[in-house]
Amino acid sequence: MSRRVLVTGGSGFVGGHVATALRESSAPVHVRLVLRETGHLGLETETVLADLTDPSTLRGVCDGVDVVLHCASHVGSDERLTTAVNDHGTQALVEEAVRAGVGRIVYVSTAAVYGRGPFTRALPSELPLAPASPTSRARAAAERQVLDAGGIVLRPHLVLGPGDRWVEPGLAALLRALSAGLKDCEARHSYVEVTTLARAVVAMGLSDKTWAGAHNVNRTCPARTSELLQRASRLVPHPLPGAPLTVEEARVRLRDQPRLLHHLDMLAVDHWFVDEVVDEDFWTRHVESR
Repeated sequence: MSRRVLVTGGSGFVGGHVATALRESSAPVHVRLVLRETGHLGLETETVLADLTDPSTLRGVCDGVDVVLHCASHVGSDERLTTAVNDHGTQALVEEAVRAGVGRIVYVSTAAVYGRGPFTRALPSELPLAPASPTSRARAAAERQVLDAGGIVLRPHLVLGPGDRWVEPGLAALLRALSAGLKDCEARHSYVEVTTLARAVVAMGLSDKTWAGAHNVNRTCPARTSELLQRASRLVPHPLPGAPLTVEEARVRLRDQPRLLHHLDMLAVDHWFVDEVVDEDFWTRHVESR
């Protein structure tokens, strides 16, 4: 029997890949996308217009739905908007899902709800939430809405791949500002490719297994800082002219650029997250086999 799956954020980075993964899945599904405006996807997919900042537009969106894959979020410094979308919007969506009798809710959150590292082989059960930005605070509040309803929360750290506007572009901006690479900086960072994350979201949504709770959803082997910078260097049009810098030398050079200093401080220490459930066996059996 075909299951009806609702996806929020279908025109966004993660949600767009989740919608694609559902269409490519061998499982019989009917996909319903919640969009703020038309014109993003083809006519073969059911779409409904709604806006998380206006809970009244969400009424009825979950009717007849079996699974909700909530991938929509607002990332930015506007605390009013991040609260409206991530916190209050999620609350309204969850209330609609519960009212409609939806069997499973999966929310794509972020490891940023843990705050700032270092984190080394950190399990979700071991880490208190300590979000440090308006976006992370609002997403932590959204998590609570989902978890209280018996849903599943997924916390990736770095999400890489087609459509990424944050990780690799941010690292490339760091390299351009430094005009050099880094040396003696080999911290470990959890990551996941967006296409792989999308398949994991679909697997969590459609599986017969019970996954309820919060999970770190990253590949089991972290990337080193040098690997991430090498990957981001593809976005830098010319070879870096300067000799590699130590982290302390880089901090001096970036002393008047707080956003890039934040990127540098993140790179300098471990952000390595693990999970009892989302392990290598999970990726092999439930994601790569799809």
